[in-house]
Parts: sequence; structure tokens; C-alpha cells
Amino acid sequence: MGRAKKVVLAYSGGVDTSVCIPYLKQEWGVEEVITFAADLGQGDELEPIRLKALEAGASQSLVGDLIQPFIEEFAFPAIRANALYEGRYPLSTALARPLIARRLVEVAREVGADAVAHGCTGKGNDQVRFDVAIAALAPDLKVLTPAREWGMSREETIAYGERCGIPAPVSKKSPYSIDLNLLGRSIEAGPLEDPMVAPPEEVFAMTRSVADTPDAPEEIEISFEAGNPVAINGQRLDPVALIREANRLAGTHGIGRLDMIENRVVGIKSREIYETPGLLLLIQAHQELESLTLAADVLRSKRQLEMQWADLVYQGLWFGPLKDALDGFMDRTQEHVNGVVRLRLHKGTATVTGRASTGSSLYVPEMASYGSEDQFDHRAAEGFIYVWGLPTRLWAATHRK
Repeated sequence: MGRAKKVVLAYSGGVDTSVCIPYLKQEWGVEEVITFAADLGQGDELEPIRLKALEAGASQSLVGDLIQPFIEEFAFPAIRANALYEGRYPLSTALARPLIARRLVEVAREVGADAVAHGCTGKGNDQVRFDVAIAALAPDLKVLTPAREWGMSREETIAYGERCGIPAPVSKKSPYSIDLNLLGRSIEAGPLEDPMVAPPEEVFAMTRSVADTPDAPEEIEISFEAGNPVAINGQRLDPVALIREANRLAGTHGIGRLDMIENRVVGIKSREIYETPGLLLLIQAHQELESLTLAADVLRSKRQLEMQWADLVYQGLWFGPLKDALDGFMDRTQEHVNGVVRLRLHKGTATVTGRASTGSSLYVPEMASYGSEDQFDHRAAEGFIYVWGLPTRLWAATHRK
């Protein structure tokens, strides 16, 4: 059944997205499939992936370097928002999806396509993120989802591909499903589907086992300007280089591993393993600097909205109106989040050992001190406590006769 003439397909080079190419043409009557592969700093050699799409029947195979916008426009806002889904996961995979969707739409406009497509399955989060983002950016474009609809097992998918000239994977397939970008890795499936099975060391690549980390602790300093990390150990780095260095430092000391039961958008629970060393390190440092530079009521309100911000991103609502409104709040709070945080990295932990902010700190030593320089008016406390506790006393007088 024909649904579109020209389609732009989000392409990874894997079995599903490769089979999508002939499937769209042969089963759905698509005349032309153009693939797009995103370079998000995953380290893969993308030229073989580009050629593989052409061999599978794509009329054009495009590769886009999205590393810089990925960090500046998606990772840094997440750091400013201290975004941790369910209090733990820093959204390393989720943050990439709206960026890929945005570029898919741009490519579709450039080549005159009337549809975009992806290879997501029907039980994951990514289908939601792609579909909703594309609908928000280009409601006129059709979204084709062959892998969600063809009903083939993996073995059947491989066999279908072989009939279309796509070679089956020649190496022994890993039982794990892995997604990788510069911010981290997600690992699931295989034996990890049993929540009682400990993740084997072989699934990790960005972080060392604690047993293999240096015996000596390492102290580092991370500097921020307007909520964005800008330097490590006094050396200013561009955003991409800074993330790479944060990954290296945290990973060397075994920091950044997560093993969690996660609530997916589609309503099921899944067991996920993540490696996000640099992102977790930077969020921890940023949270500490905010404790020094944000007023108490702003800080408390922000902590509540951070959870909502993370939920929206996880659920695929990056381009929605509530996320846009929360961005305004987050950005306003970050104007004075300037300073440096010192952390000690050792054996899987990052411990804050110092923090400072010139011109933005709300910590006033003369008010906090118990020494001779103390300027706090202790006599004012009695009247304050009387007014503060008045509602409690009135309630007690009525109900505790």
C-alpha cells in the first residue's frame, strides 16, 4: 500500500532500519527512500553505515554531524535543569531524539519529501519521542513506522533482509540492546531482563570497575557561567571538549553507572543499565553551585519543576508548550549561577569538597559565623519566633485543652 512517494528514514545501520528501506518500497509502495544517520559523538565510523544504506536501496544516504548542537542546545539545558528522570537517569538517550527528529524534518523539507520514517518498535520510548516531536514541528508530514507494523520477529526480519540482498549479521550478535552517544550508553535486553541478574562487566565501556580505579583520589574543579559548565581545572573548554573531559575523569574513577527499574512512557516497567559519567558529574557540581547562588524559595521551587522538566523530556514533549514555559523559568534562574565547585573523585564516588562564587554567592560569612565577626542580630530571633509560631500556638490552644 502506497503511503508516500519520497521518505526520509532515520537510519542507524542496524538490521531493522536497513530492512525498512526495501520494506517501505516493496510493501508500502514508496518510490524513493533517503536515509539520514546522525553523528552524536558515538564514535562509530559512519562511512560504512552510509554505504550500507545505499546498498540496501536508498537513493541517497546522508550523514549529519549533530554533536555540537546536541551538547549546546540539549545537554546544557539538561544540566541547567538538573534533569534526572525519576531522580536518577540524566536523559542521555532521550535528549538525542528531539534533535534527530528536528533534523529529519529539515532534511524532508530540503529534499521535498512528503513523509519521514523511523525503525522504532511498538513498546519503546523512542517511538513516542520521534512521533510527537515530528508532529509538533511538521504536522503535515506523514510518519511511517514499518518496524511497529510489520509484525516480524528478529529472525524473520533478518530473513526478509537477506531476500532483499541485505546480508545477515556475520558476527555473533550480542544479547544486549545498546544505544550510544557522547552523553552516555544505555544497555538493556538479554540476561538483563531479569532484575536479579547483576550486570556483567562486559556491558560497560565508558566507566571502569571500581576495583580497577586509581587508589589515590583526584580533586578537580568545575567552573560554571550562567549555569553552563565552561572549564575544568581552570582550563576553558568548548562544550564538546568539556563533555569529553568530564566523561574521561568520571569514567576513570568508576563514576556514572546506573542500574534501575524505569517506568516507560507506554506504561510498562523496564530494567535499564546506563553509563553517563560526565553528565552525572556535571549535574552534581551544578546542583551544589545552585545551593550557594539561588535564593531558598527559588531553589525549592526549581527542585519541583526540575522533575517535571525531566518527565516532559523523557516523555517526548521537548517541543511542547509546557516545556517551553519551563525553559523560561530555568533560564531566568541561571543568570547568577556562576562559580566553581571542587570535587574529590575516588572509587565510584564524587564528593563535593568546596564551592565558591564571586559576586553571586548568597552565603554571607559575617551572618553565618559564630565568631567575633558575627553580625546576625540574635535579639531579633525572639520576635520572629513568636510570629512564626503563632498559628501553632492558636491551634494548640483550641484543640489541646
